[in-house]
Amino acid sequence: METLLSEDAEAIIDALTDAIKAGATTDQLADAVARAATRRVLWFATNNEFNDWNTVHHTFTYANAVHRATRKTDATELYRACFDGAMSVYLDRFLNSPRAPVPDPGESDRDPTDVRADLLDAFDEQGQVNHAATLVSEHFDAGGDPDDLKRTLGRGLLREDANFHTLQNVEGAFGRFEVVGDEAEQRMALMACARYMAAHFPTRRSAEQTFSIATRLHRGERLHEVE
Repeated sequence: METLLSEDAEAIIDALTDAIKAGATTDQLADAVARAATRRVLWFATNNEFNDWNTVHHTFTYANAVHRATRKTDATELYRACFDGAMSVYLDRFLNSPRAPVPDPGESDRDPTDVRADLLDAFDEQGQVNHAATLVSEHFDAGGDPDDLKRTLGRGLLREDANFHTLQNVEGAFGRFEVVGDEAEQRMALMACARYMAAHFPTRRSAEQTFSIATRLHRGERLHEVE
């Protein structure tokens, strides 16, 4: 993992090659690359240009897609995809200079419900990227149910005019959460997701009006009749 995040391209290639010689499967390699790509999003420095969020995002979604493919087929061609993903992770390294501050696991006696409410509040303001990650970490520290946290992230997503990249990022993070298996990686996946969301929120939220109108029509309400 650490080698994949290094500044030595040859060392990365050698590490992947040696792993294959030692019997590593495409699933194992792709998972390692996806974990590294997740960290590129998590560590994205906000002093970069805003559009560079898409650079680390594209690497993450590619690596995530490759890992999913390895769980459906054992085609040896996917080894090439692992190398491609690893080189993209390598090229993104300058976007983590300096690395964004990431809270360490700790303890919190706050009610997880309050933490989730604060997370939605953070999405109401621009520039709350690091704060959003801190709140996600605190939710874990407070013993909150990760499913409740994911529902809150989903609620935050659906009330915005989210573009395709943001939808991809949330879907990808939730997918990583399910497959990584250990809490440390799950925490990182959701912190990275929250940072990406906070960087792109709030929007005009015009889509919420569309959802509201659709709901009222579904209930049989007559929207254009004068009472």
